[in-house]
Parts: sequence; C-alpha cells; structure tokens
Amino acid sequence: MKWQPGNRKLQIANGQLQMKSFRDLLQDDRIWVFDGAMGTMLYAKGVYINKCYDELNLSSPGLVMEIHREYVKAGAEIVETNTFGANRPKLESYGFGSHLQEINYKAAKIAREAVGPNVFVAGAMGPLGIRIEPWGPTSFDEAKALFKEQAEALLDGGVDLIILETFTDLSEIRQAMLAVRELSDVPIIASMTIGEDGSTGYGTGPEIYVPRLDLWGADVIGLNCSIGPKPMLEAIEQVAALTERKLCAQPNAGLPRDFQGRKIYLCSDEYMAKYARRLIQAGVKFIGGCCGTTPEHIRAIAGAVRALSPSKRVEPVISVPKIEGPQVEVVPQAEKSRFARKVATGEFVTSVEIVPPKGCDPTKMIESVKLLKEAGVDAVNVPDGPRAQSRMGAIATSVIIERYGIEAVVHYCCRDRNLLGMNSDLLGAAALGLRNILLITGDPPKMGPYPDATAVFDIDSIGLTNMVSRLNGGMDLGGNPIGQPTAFFIGVGVNPGAIDLDYEIRRFEWKVAAGAEYAITQPIFDVKVLKNFLKRIEHCRIPVIAGIWPLTSYRNAEFLSNEVPGVTVAPEILKRMRAAESPEAAQNEGLMIAREMLQEVRPLVQGVQVSAPFGRVPYALEVFQGLT
Repeated sequence: MKWQPGNRKLQIANGQLQMKSFRDLLQDDRIWVFDGAMGTMLYAKGVYINKCYDELNLSSPGLVMEIHREYVKAGAEIVETNTFGANRPKLESYGFGSHLQEINYKAAKIAREAVGPNVFVAGAMGPLGIRIEPWGPTSFDEAKALFKEQAEALLDGGVDLIILETFTDLSEIRQAMLAVRELSDVPIIASMTIGEDGSTGYGTGPEIYVPRLDLWGADVIGLNCSIGPKPMLEAIEQVAALTERKLCAQPNAGLPRDFQGRKIYLCSDEYMAKYARRLIQAGVKFIGGCCGTTPEHIRAIAGAVRALSPSKRVEPVISVPKIEGPQVEVVPQAEKSRFARKVATGEFVTSVEIVPPKGCDPTKMIESVKLLKEAGVDAVNVPDGPRAQSRMGAIATSVIIERYGIEAVVHYCCRDRNLLGMNSDLLGAAALGLRNILLITGDPPKMGPYPDATAVFDIDSIGLTNMVSRLNGGMDLGGNPIGQPTAFFIGVGVNPGAIDLDYEIRRFEWKVAAGAEYAITQPIFDVKVLKNFLKRIEHCRIPVIAGIWPLTSYRNAEFLSNEVPGVTVAPEILKRMRAAESPEAAQNEGLMIAREMLQEVRPLVQGVQVSAPFGRVPYALEVFQGLT
C-alpha cells in the first residue's frame, strides 16, 4: 500500500476550519514561498564545513529547528528538511550509513514541529554523489533502491511533498522519481541544476530535460543552485515555453566570491526580491533560494510575492519536441575503417603496439611505422599514457601515424579528463578522421614518474563506452543532437587472467551492453586461461584480439608478472626464461614463446596485438614469422 501524504494547510470553508493538502495547491494560481539555504545558515552558526550536516538532525536537533523557524518567521510557506545529502553513499562517507532511517525520519519530525500545521514540509533529496549507468558501475535498479530507502524514511516522518533538487543527470533523477512513485502519490518537485547557458553539467539543454521531466510525471519542474537570479530567469523563460507544469525557481545568491579564505555570496536581499518579481512574471509559482540565501533574502522575496500574488501568467506557445533520439544514419561497422571491415568480415587482423614519443619529435616512431606498413600489418596500436607516463598524446600520435597509410587504434583512457573534456576530445578525433578506438580506464598516476599528479576518473571504461556509443548514434553525453554521428569502431580492454574473473566477466558484459564491438586482451602467456575466458563469455561474445608480448629477458618476465596490472606470466614461462644462459638466448626464448602463443591462439581469436618491447619494432615483427 502506498504512503499517502497528510493534509496540512488550514483553510476556512463554510465557516468550518478545514485542512488543505499540498496537491490542492497545484490547482490554484497563487505564488508560494520556499525557504533558503540550510547549509549556509548552519555554517553561519558555527558548524564547520567538514561536518556531516545531515547528522545534525540527531546531534543538534535544536539548531536545525531554530533555522526552520527563522525561515518561517521570514515568510517561508514551504520548508525543506535537512536531508539533502542523507542518502546511503553520502552518509557512509561520514560513517553514518547505519543511521540513514533515523536521520531522515527525525529531520521530517523536526521540520514539522518547527513550523506547525500552516506550513508545508518538503522532503529534500539530492543526488547520490556516485555515478550511475551509463557513466558508472551503479545500475539503475541499485540507484532506485538507494533513493527509495531515503524517501521511505522521509514519508514515514510525515513530509507533504518530495523535492528532488540539484540534479544534473536525467538518468539519476529518473530513478529518484521512480523510487518515490513506488512508495506514494505524494507530489514531486523535480529540480535540475544548470550552468549559465541553461544546460546541465552534462550539456543537456532545457529542450531535452523539460519534456522528459514532464513525461515522467513531475508535478512541478524546477531549477535550483549553481547560478544566480539573472541567468536563472533566462533559463526559466526557456523552461516556461516547454511545459504547462507549475514551475519552481531557487537561485543562489549569486556566484560565490573568495574573501579572506571564505566563500561570500554577494546578492543583496533587494536584488533577490527584484528578480523574484521577474521570475514570477515569467511563470514561476514556487520561489525561494539556494546556496548563500538567508532569512533576510526570503523576507524580501516574500514581500515581492505579496505584491504580485495572485499573478496572471502570460501563456506561452507550447512547443514540446519529441524526446526520441535524433534520426541519423548510423555508420555500419564494415564502413567505419579498413580494420573494422576486416573484423566484420571475419578476417584475421594483425596490429603492433608502439608507445608514443616522450618528446615532440616523432621521427623515430615514423621509421617504425613505415616498417609496419611495409610488413603488411593492419594497424598500429597507440597507448594513452601507459603506466601513467607523460608522453605525446595518443590522438595526436595517431593522426601522425595515419599520414603514412596505415590505420591507428587509438587507446583512450578516462584518467586525465573530465566528462566534458572527453566529449570534446572524441568529437575532435572524429573530425580528424580517426575511427578505431580502444577505451580503457587508465593506470593511476602513482604508478608513473609523477605520483603527485591528480587523476579525474569521472567515469570508467564502461561509462566511456556508453559515451562513444551515444556519439555514434548522433547524440552527445547530455542527449543533445550533434548532427553527423561519429563512426568509431569501439574496442575495450579485457583481462582473461583476472584474479576475480567473475567480476571481470560482469564488467565485460556491461561493456558489450554499452556498445563494445571488439575487445583486446592483456598479454596472453597461458592459452588455457584464454580458453576458459572465451568459454565464459560465449553468451556475450564479440570479436576478441589477443595480446602477445615477446619477452626479452627473465627480468622482463618478472616485471610483467609482478608490476604490470592485469598481466600474469605462467610459472612455466618464467622457468623457461630463467633457464636462458645469455641475453641472446633469453631473447630467442622470448621470441619462441611469443610465436607459440600466436599459433595456439589463432584458432580461438580474430586477431593479435603484438607489443614492441622498448620500442623494438623489428623484434615485434619477427613474431609474425610464426603466423601461417
């Protein structure tokens, strides 16, 4: 049975005192005032920013109650619970995950006791703080379950509505809405946060997120946080033309400025009130403040509301675009590149991995590329900062390589770039004519010579595969059309010898579901391991290209086995390399092992990637002498 919200608002009808629910408010035309920032006020009252503000519902309930009452005294008619970050992932980061139910339930009770029956209580829910599919490993169902446990506690505490606020990812707010709807018919305000251009952090514009929120059943569509009143007004004017739902606006008090080590919001209460009037004239029915706003701001906004309410909204021309993906001609796999065509038609492909130059002079690399071209190798694999080393960029290196008539397979990792940077890089790579791509997560910086360098890791290789698949379908990461679609031949890395093979296979399944078209393995030194892996992925098999590494010495074998993530050298291989009596003998033995691997894996896979140890391309080419 679904939880039903209680009736809260007092009204007089036929001389009798009656109660009015929040859903009833959605039928009238007056303006309602939200409260302002909770975090700003807690900080102003001496709570340090490294504290878990949501936990204060348990340790300092009187302080939270005091802030609610200050906002009501200032004119707020709807207050939000102190639960913006009270979901499991965020609470667990502070060690309070086991108190989730208590924190949310108590927050609702505190707000209700603070404001009484004449003010509505909105259960505040923010993003999880983790990435969900398609950008991260958390599935839609897992995200929905996390939202559901928070919503259930808020509803049990007696909130009148749920406000989902400060969301940038449509997929995430969708799961939050589904979670609430599975519990209750309580009204939902779905509020996105945007940049000054009106788009979310994923680049999703109002022409996309507004129709979706409308379609998914948001009772009120809102914008909050990130920007000040002026850009929010410009965005609201766009939103108003795309929906007939009631609108909510909760801007920041401008953008924060650094002042003697503190963040200061500069918008005065008069300025906020002026833009509140303009927002109301643009169609907003629920108005308040976000970061930096105080009871003084809300008092001024409430005064502006009294002067204008009830207002007449000028009805916009409604033009809701279809929300399906753009109608584009997706490039067939066989037409993406020569390498892709050979894979698509079942031909055996060969490639050699060349590490990019450390400096800006590619002369030596070009000589190697010419050798590979003359030898008839299909492609050159170009690693992207392998082992977190600083080298020429993989995209620039690949463009140089392709000038000499041989295709490149661009390795592209998530380590160094945020989502927007990756989207830009990939569009640029497509414009430069690059087609073959291998998507990897990337080695952590501490492995390389600059351990103090930072890593981004906005998403992993699964999320990156989703991103490239979208580009191939004519959409950017925010779901916006890009015109002509990209034509990337999407490859992913895989480790048949992973310690936790079950987890590796789950990740492989996710990569295939995200749009992977082929996979390249870590170097193979035990064919039994490869056979076992191939058997385990029969249900989601895509073409597999086996990695081959010609060993140069016993020390090289030890290094690979112990210090290169994902590589395991079989004990019998180590024994053979240890038995070599001279450097020449070790090199010959390593070459023989590589040729044996090539012969054994050929019937099992669709191609091989041979590494060139220490840049020795002629040595790598000798491996192919075993290819019959």
